[in-house]
Amino acid sequence: MSQEQRTVQERRGLRFPFDASAEVLLESKHERISARVTELSFRGCCLETSIPLKEHQRLRVKIFHGDQFFESVAEVIYLRPDGVGVLFGNTEAHFRNVLQGWILRALDSQAEEAVEES
Repeated sequence: MSQEQRTVQERRGLRFPFDASAEVLLESKHERISARVTELSFRGCCLETSIPLKEHQRLRVKIFHGDQFFESVAEVIYLRPDGVGVLFGNTEAHFRNVLQGWILRALDSQAEEAVEES
């Protein structure tokens, strides 16, 4: 499988618009940077970052939303002009539950908007 096919396969899945602040810890430099989450899925997210990141760069991402936060190791799997897409790695059960709650609320919100539009 080519690298492009792998990236497309990793990006599959439901993604939801999401607006949350995030903190990224670069594993190679032990440097923290601020970021913004613009899309969220069970497997990863899109981050707007203040500095450019590299494809396949390993990092730790911490997302803050409401009174909860989610934390996971991640890998940059694609680059965009305004940021990156990351794939979450091994995530603790507690944080998987937080992520699931956020996504279920986003799904409910989309369903409500569809009903209002029809």
